[in-house]
Amino acid sequence: MRTIKIFDTTLRDGEQSPGCSMSTQEKVMVAKKLDELNVDVMEAGFAASSKSDFESIREISKVVNNASVASLARLNKRDIDMAWDAIKGAKKPRIHVFIGTSDTHVYDKLGKTKEEVLEMVKEFVSYAKEKCYDIEFSLEDATRTDKVYACKVIDEAIKAGATTINIPDTVGYTSPDEFRAFISYLKENSNLNKVNISVHCHNDLGLATANSMSAILAGVTQVECTINGIGERAGNTALEEVVANLDTKKEYYNAKTNINTKMIYETSLLVSSITGSYVQHNKPIVGANAFKHEAGIHQAGVLKNKKTYEIMDPKRYGIYVDNMVIGVHSGKHVIIDKMKKLGFDPDNYDVESITFDIKEFFKTSKTIEDSDIISIINNNKIKKNTKRLD
Repeated sequence: MRTIKIFDTTLRDGEQSPGCSMSTQEKVMVAKKLDELNVDVMEAGFAASSKSDFESIREISKVVNNASVASLARLNKRDIDMAWDAIKGAKKPRIHVFIGTSDTHVYDKLGKTKEEVLEMVKEFVSYAKEKCYDIEFSLEDATRTDKVYACKVIDEAIKAGATTINIPDTVGYTSPDEFRAFISYLKENSNLNKVNISVHCHNDLGLATANSMSAILAGVTQVECTINGIGERAGNTALEEVVANLDTKKEYYNAKTNINTKMIYETSLLVSSITGSYVQHNKPIVGANAFKHEAGIHQAGVLKNKKTYEIMDPKRYGIYVDNMVIGVHSGKHVIIDKMKKLGFDPDNYDVESITFDIKEFFKTSKTIEDSDIISIINNNKIKKNTKRLD
C-alpha cells in the first residue's frame, strides 16, 4: 500500500485567504499543531513577499521537529535567496519554486516566450539546487497548459535538480476524469515517474477534493491541501477530506497517509479560532453537523447499528460529541435514548406525549437544551397507557 505525502499549505496559501492573516506567534502555534498532526511537509510562507512572512518562516523552522519546512519562491535569485535564508535552520528544509506555464501566464502575465520560460527553469531550479537538496517545482496553471509543453518544462526542471514536481489546478478549472488523463499523459511522456509527483487543487468549481482523489488514482505521491480547505478564492483541497477518504477506503485507493487522524478536529478548531474563518455546519469531517442525526428514521437505525448511517467513527478524527440531535424530525426512539441518558426511566412516562411536546417546543425555538427536555419530561408525569388530558 502506497503512502501519500500530505503537503500542508495552510500557513501560505491558506493564510492568503481574505481575513485569514496570522501573526508570527499564531503561525508558530499552527505549525506546532501541524507537526503533531504529522504532516509530511508544511509550506510556512512566501519569504520574499514580506518581512513578516520571512520572519514567520524562520521562527517556524526553529520549532518544527518532524515535517519538512518549505518556502515558496518565484524563479529569480532574490526570491530563492530569501527562501533559503528563511528555512536553512529547519531540520528538513525545502525550496518550492514556481512559474506559470499556460499561454495566459507565459504571454499575458509574464510577458515572455515559452523558450524564455524554459531557460528560466534551467537556470533557477539549478540555482536553488545549489542551496538546498529538496527542491519542489510547480507549473503554475498546469491544467490549462499545453500538455506537450508541460512535458518539456517538467523534464528541464528534473534535469536541473527538482525532487518533486507539482501539477497545480491553480484556478480550479479541471474535472476528475480530465485531471487523471492529464497526469497519466505527463507520466507517459516525460520523466515525471523519476521524482515525487504532487498536485495542488483549488475549489472554484467545488471539485478540489475529487480532483485530488482522482490524481491519487493516477499515481501521484503527494497532495497539497489546507486545514478546513481555506485558501485563495473558493479555497483549496481540504486536508481532512483527503485523509478521511484514504482512511475510509484504503483498499479502493490502495493508499494511506501518515496523518495522526485523532488530531484532525483539534487542528481544525485551532485554525478556525486563529483565523476567524469558521467552517459551515455541513462541512465534511469537521463541520458541526458532520456526524449528527436528527431525522427519526436515521436515529432509529443508528441506535440499532451505527453503520446504518455512519461510514466513519467520529472518535477516529478526534470528535467526541453526542451524534443524536433532538429536533422537530426526531422520533420516539431517540427520545427514549435521551431520557435514559438524562436519568429517566421511559417506562414510567408517556413517551409519545413527551415526543409531541418536544416537537411543539420547536414552533418557538430552533434548538433545545437538556434543561428544556428535563422540564418537558417533568411536566409529563403521566403513566404509560394513561389517557392524556388536553
